[in-house]
Amino acid sequence: MRALPDFTTPDYLAFGLFACAWVGFTLFADHSRWRRDGVSALMAGYRLGWMRQMLRRENRMVDVSVVGSLQNGAAFFASSTILALGGLIAALSAGDEAAAILETLPLVQPSPPGVWQTKVLLLIAVLAYAFFKFAWSFRLHNYVAVLLGAAPVEPGDDPGAEAHARRAALVGTLAARHFNRGLRAYFFALAALAWFLHPWLFAAMTVYVLYVLHRREFRSKSLAALKGEADDAAG
Repeated sequence: MRALPDFTTPDYLAFGLFACAWVGFTLFADHSRWRRDGVSALMAGYRLGWMRQMLRRENRMVDVSVVGSLQNGAAFFASSTILALGGLIAALSAGDEAAAILETLPLVQPSPPGVWQTKVLLLIAVLAYAFFKFAWSFRLHNYVAVLLGAAPVEPGDDPGAEAHARRAALVGTLAARHFNRGLRAYFFALAALAWFLHPWLFAAMTVYVLYVLHRREFRSKSLAALKGEADDAAG
């Protein structure tokens, strides 16, 4: 199979932009000093407050219910990703037919078989990454549930209660971080879909996805509402 020699210069440029955008945004949002200004950092503080409140409650069923809801979300995305992966694997064997249908659309750049299969493999790799993130998030939420069960009943008499709350909040934050990275992979998978039509559309969708992710993490009305800066904010 000849894949790489059939790629055009726009294909290389668009893919390079895609890889740089994904890696660059992950470093910016999760590892740079600006991460403290985002929704994720703010929610980490709320999780610590949640775990401190949990220690004060006699009946912790509400906390167990919240963790269960978070687990269900991760499980739903993990199972949906498996289904999508199965469809993409099937698409590898039907590349000629699918490419012929797409090429009937206007402005679609024809894709030789090797190029088509490489594009499908890119989507498979992106969704496989997403699956691992969602599955690990599910597992980490299991750990949070165990930590809820192990929380001291009388926190005022236990000097380790505060450390336990911090530990549970940290594990919950790690679970949310992996879930967010799985969702981020879904966004970039949508950009990669545009590559089947045209490399420049692929590049444009990558830029748009980057804009949407940045806005929702650092410039959204939801962030302002969480900060208490806009009580009537929505979005």
